This record gives sequence, structure tokens and C-alpha cells, in this order.
Amino acid sequence: MPTPPGPAEGPTLGSLMAERRKLLNLGYRMLGSVQDAEDVVQETYARWYALPEEAQQEIEVPMAWLTRVASRICLDHLASARVRRERYTGEWLPEPVRDGPTWTSAGREGGDDPADRITLDESVSMGMLVVLESITPAERVAFVLHDVFGMPFTEIAETVGRTPAACRQLASSARRRLARQRSGSSTAHEHRQVVSAFREACETGDLDALVALLDPDVESRSDGGGKVRAALRPVVGQDKVTRLILGLMRKEPDVELVEEDVNGTPGMTVRLTGTTIAVLAMDVHEGLITNLWLVLNPDKLHAWSGDDTR
Repeated sequence: MPTPPGPAEGPTLGSLMAERRKLLNLGYRMLGSVQDAEDVVQETYARWYALPEEAQQEIEVPMAWLTRVASRICLDHLASARVRRERYTGEWLPEPVRDGPTWTSAGREGGDDPADRITLDESVSMGMLVVLESITPAERVAFVLHDVFGMPFTEIAETVGRTPAACRQLASSARRRLARQRSGSSTAHEHRQVVSAFREACETGDLDALVALLDPDVESRSDGGGKVRAALRPVVGQDKVTRLILGLMRKEPDVELVEEDVNGTPGMTVRLTGTTIAVLAMDVHEGLITNLWLVLNPDKLHAWSGDDTR
């Protein structure tokens, strides 16, 4: 006589924690901060384990539940982040990440309109994250969940508290605004060539070579977070950006420029006596640098300096 089935078993700790990387990828794209993303993931798991065992067993797809809760936490965080960043000293830039495969292989699961979507590599680029700061929290959540992670609008609706049709409009609006503001359009090889030429021009102090690499309307933004000296406002134009870069090199003549991937895209780190003091990311369009992002805030450079104690 067959044994009657026992009570349904919930997911194991191992299976739940295996999803941590995907949640961390989600949180980083939502918030542009590794620390904030880690806090979101921790809070998400805390809410799961606060559920009674019976409630956990009733959830058919735990990962979908975790994603929905993490997204709601991100949405709340984004609303309050705008207020905090208004008090931030100077420009706020996303926290740069290294180890591209960790941040660019979250993977999408299905979705019925892949032509609308961007690649995962592009979704974690510094340029994309900077532009994402310019759209509303609801647009950002809808865009990231749908265009990057392939979540259907019916599920996104449960997260943002709007109808599926409204969520579709949010993602479409975000997509249009992002398309207007994104400027980078080069292959990885072309981008790397420009980065190498930029590094060489900086190291040699070759003014003409540096100017030749910059778009006439190039814009540089620096994030010192009030911890180190940095330009408080964007620096715009070939001449001004050239003077800024070469001025930094003259101020610290012993710095070492090292080509490294920044957010999955060729960039550079600036090292002094072996310690990373800045991370530089850039957008390249038709062989010219259109945007430079210089992150100097030491709170955002732990992973680059081998210091993971936050």
C-alpha cells in the first residue's frame, strides 16, 4: 500500500541562498550601490524567515516572492534616496564594480518582446546607471524588472501597485528617456583602444593627444562624497576637461594608471602607492570620449582597494 504524501516541504536554505546573487544584481541595478543592494537582500531574506512556516509552504515560487519583496524595498529606498542625495556633497555617482562576470550574468528568464530589451552588460554600465538616476523610481523599477530581468508586466504590477498596462507605460517611458540620453556607441575593442590612448596621453602629459580624444562637448563628473577633494559640479568642454585631468596628474605625479574593466566596460583605476584612489569610467561615441565619471569617494572603492570591511 503506497505511503500517503506528507506535508509539502518548503524550499531549503541552500536553494534560497542560491538566489542571492540574482537579488544582488537586481538591487544594484535598482540602486547603483553595492552596499544598499546588500542591505536590500538582507532585509528580503529577513522578511522571508519572519513568515510562519505554513505561509512559506504556501508560496509556490519562492524566488518570485523574493524578487517582488526586494523590488518593493528598492522602490521605497529610491523614494528616500532622492532626499538624501540632495544633501550629498557634490555629484553623486553609482558605486563602480569590478569582476564583470559577477555583475553581468544575472540572466533573463523569458519575456515576449526581447527586441525591446538591452543587454545585461549594458544594463550595468556606468553610463546606464547614471541615466537611470534621472527617471522616476517607478519607471526605474518597471524598466529594470522587465527590460533587464524579463519579468512580465502582470507580476511587475503587483510590485509597484499599478495595473499591468500602467507598468507597460512606465517601462516604455523609461526606455524613451534612456534612448534620448545615452550617448555611448562603440564596440568593446574600439572602447578599449580609446581608453589605452587616453591613459598614454595622461601619463605623457600630451595635451594635443588628450584633446583629440575628447568630444567637443565632453562632460566630466567627479564624486568625492565630501571625503576627498573633487569638482562639485560637472566640468564641460574639451579645454576644461583636459585641464582638469592633467591638473590631477600634476598634483599626484606618482600615481599609476591601470586599465581595468569598470562595470563590465573598459575603464581605469588610479593608484597611489598600490592603493586605488579613484576609478574612472567613460562613454565613447564614434571614437571620442563623451562622458567621464571619476569616483574618488573612498566609501565606494572598497572592492577596488582590497578592503571589504564596510
